[in-house]
Amino acid sequence: MARLNFFGGFKQSIQQVAQPRVTTQYPKEKRAKPPRLHGRHVLNRYEDGMEKCIGCELCAAVCPADCIFVRGADNSPDDPVSPGERYGFTYEINYLRCIHCDMCVEACPTEAITESKLFEFSFTSRADAIYTKKELVVDDEGRPQKMPWEDWREGDDRYTSAWMRATSPSGAAAYEGEVQWSSELGYGSRAAEGGQSGNRDDAKTGNISIREVSRNKIPVRFGGKVR
Repeated sequence: MARLNFFGGFKQSIQQVAQPRVTTQYPKEKRAKPPRLHGRHVLNRYEDGMEKCIGCELCAAVCPADCIFVRGADNSPDDPVSPGERYGFTYEINYLRCIHCDMCVEACPTEAITESKLFEFSFTSRADAIYTKKELVVDDEGRPQKMPWEDWREGDDRYTSAWMRATSPSGAAAYEGEVQWSSELGYGSRAAEGGQSGNRDDAKTGNISIREVSRNKIPVRFGGKVR
């Protein structure tokens, strides 16, 4: 009986020999990321190029880490930056403090600030860790600005508003999957991310099942190769 107990201790290890390997050669190989991953922020623009930020400072007020600094200014009647009376004149995020809770995204009344799927970026100085409005506002194609110290991969700059679209107002099931937001530069009116109902289109929203990713059933393309 003692010998059986001794060899029984190796049962779990022996069973793992036949199991598929889950180790990836990071950072050369990476698994697909779910669309609601909280990554680096972006400041969105309308389809006509105007900025969505109106400088209301609600994102800074709700931030639990006190990492956002915003100051608004009045729009010029001849050359407005945003459709409203004011716009975000100064916008800074200190990523040495940010905890990516996404409360700023939930608080924004104009859907100006959302998050990309980029979370792998490091800095060689404290100054680089403070992103200014110039670095946060999307480019003329609606894509996030890419800094030299950021490890962008294919798909990280897409679906930047997915977290904002995750739930319906007050949890009302009747509105789930319905478009209730403004269009964005480079994307137009984004599709609604489905929840528990059948009103969903995962192909349009990039929704990925975490269970499928963990089983390595989702092909990920890096460097021209599908893994």
